[in-house]
Amino acid sequence: MYEQVSHSLLNAILDDLKPEIRRQDLRHFYTRLGANFYAIYSLFDTLYGHRDDFKTQMLRLVETMAKGYIDRSPELERVDIERESDHNWFLSQKWVGLGLYTNGFAENLNDLADKTPYFQELGINMVHIMPILMCPPGKSDGGYAVSDFRRIDDRLGNMEDFRRVAEEFRKRDILLVLDIVLNHTSDEHAWAKKAVAGERRYQDYYFVFDNREIPDMFEQTLPEIFPESAPGNFTWNAGMQKWVMTVFHDYQWDLNYSNPAVFIEMLDIILFWANQGVDILRLDAVAFLWKKIGTTCQNERNAHLILQLMKDCCQVTAPGVLFIAEAIVAPVEVIKYFGEDAIIAKECEIAYNATLMALLWDAVATKNAKLLYQGVKNLPAKLERATWLNYVRCHDDIGFGFDDNDIRAAGYEPYAHRRFLIDYFSGQFDHSPARGLVFMRNDETGDARICGSLASLAGLESALESGDQAMAASAIDRIVLLHSLILSFGGIPLLYSGDALGVVNDYSYRDDPSKSSDNRWIHRPKINWQRAELRKKQGTVEYAIFNAIKKMIAIRKETSAFADFNNRELLDVNNRHLLCFIRFNHQRPSERVLVVANFDAHPQYLDLETISGKGVNLYARFIDLYSGRSPAQYDRRIVLPPYQFYWLTEI
Repeated sequence: MYEQVSHSLLNAILDDLKPEIRRQDLRHFYTRLGANFYAIYSLFDTLYGHRDDFKTQMLRLVETMAKGYIDRSPELERVDIERESDHNWFLSQKWVGLGLYTNGFAENLNDLADKTPYFQELGINMVHIMPILMCPPGKSDGGYAVSDFRRIDDRLGNMEDFRRVAEEFRKRDILLVLDIVLNHTSDEHAWAKKAVAGERRYQDYYFVFDNREIPDMFEQTLPEIFPESAPGNFTWNAGMQKWVMTVFHDYQWDLNYSNPAVFIEMLDIILFWANQGVDILRLDAVAFLWKKIGTTCQNERNAHLILQLMKDCCQVTAPGVLFIAEAIVAPVEVIKYFGEDAIIAKECEIAYNATLMALLWDAVATKNAKLLYQGVKNLPAKLERATWLNYVRCHDDIGFGFDDNDIRAAGYEPYAHRRFLIDYFSGQFDHSPARGLVFMRNDETGDARICGSLASLAGLESALESGDQAMAASAIDRIVLLHSLILSFGGIPLLYSGDALGVVNDYSYRDDPSKSSDNRWIHRPKINWQRAELRKKQGTVEYAIFNAIKKMIAIRKETSAFADFNNRELLDVNNRHLLCFIRFNHQRPSERVLVVANFDAHPQYLDLETISGKGVNLYARFIDLYSGRSPAQYDRRIVLPPYQFYWLTEI
């Protein structure tokens, strides 16, 4: 399609806009719409151009963007303009995130606003508030089965409380991150209820079938997400007397994005929350957005087109808002969620680095960095204007979905190695200090995942139970070591609620009927704030962990080499227990930090001769940014104690 054709259509659409929209001051909106319309029209045409209602839906799309712009406050518009002029703002090393459940970290949204000083104390300036929207009790999937996309869960507060949180964060320069569940709704959502009542318009919002013929075709290639608790991908609805696609749970109905009305509805929801002061939207389950018979219905080409279209539309209305892709898939697929441009993220600016997370836990279990090195070496290069979200733990389980080729290159057999990891972190392996639980074991494939808090998986829980102080010290060292890597790797580090306090597994979920069948709740604890005060008392576990992480965060923010501009070089140091890489200032490459981490329970040494060709001076003296001291060094070797790391610069 010629660009002038799209411009002609745009003029026609603008002429047809509702009078109440045309009367508004839309100066910036029109400028951005004109710059992005060709891309928006082309994508919308590719997805929906075959439909008879295409032009009507195109008009609705522009009206939705315009309404979102009109509803945007002057303060948020000012933020948009600032971020447009500094478009790499989120690549700075100053951002450090933390993810939390509102009623786990605090009592409710009001209490969360009151606890904002904790974030500043630790150095956190990006907070991911886990799902807070209305969900049916007992059928919420931890907040991901939404029954009303514009209403806060009554148990957490209301919109006024949320706006107070957003205002408190903005005053303190803390970015607000919120989930939007794109792939599905609760079966109690108004759309689903209208579908059950027989309204064809809303049945078309979902995948609804009279018999099993088409569902059975899908099932031939669709994997099961929760094989133990939710086998199959379709659910019979007695009210409609029809089958509904339910890839996750039987109460979560998959949305049908081949219907443009669904896309426009969800875009309207995205813009609504952008206008409530959300800085970053975490788009949940984006890999599943497009369904096609004969495929796994994951990572489909049209799923990427949907995300590109959402990003372009959001750029018109709220260009200061970023997207996070929640796509826990293979690295070769994850990288695609940044988009196809050689430089600029055309889909999501941020993506979860689930591969790094799993590789870090592998290094903990094996006490070596062989697979970690192999996996990082083969991690696809990100776009220049995109970044990873690096984390050690989150609200979800840990899956060991490494590339089999990487596992073999590290000297392991894939099936046996994954089995070892499951046994190790569930405490079934001899001498393992980990206290995790097996999640969703699939007897047919042998696949399984692991649940547990960072502290319990790192051995702190078992150490505290036994009263073994040396074992507890080693567990603390492992916790600090893991955080040192996500803080220096390149990207935005994301801590998880309670991890900076050494919070262990919470077994109380077993006594709650609404949670007892899902052992992921073991690592979704309620913070004991009385105990958290121990972070201020020397000699306590809480003090040791909190202050170590706080110190690392402060150093990170002052170290320009830790910004994320593809300025990391992985080094082969000929020692399987060490991971080593160089970070350099992309504007002044001579400013370097040599990062080295020892995953072994014994001292190890870094032979500088192995990396002398990488700009490292064999005869240099180094100082560790973290400790402020020079490491033990002899005969051109640097010694690392067990489970220790260095951030080294030349003196």
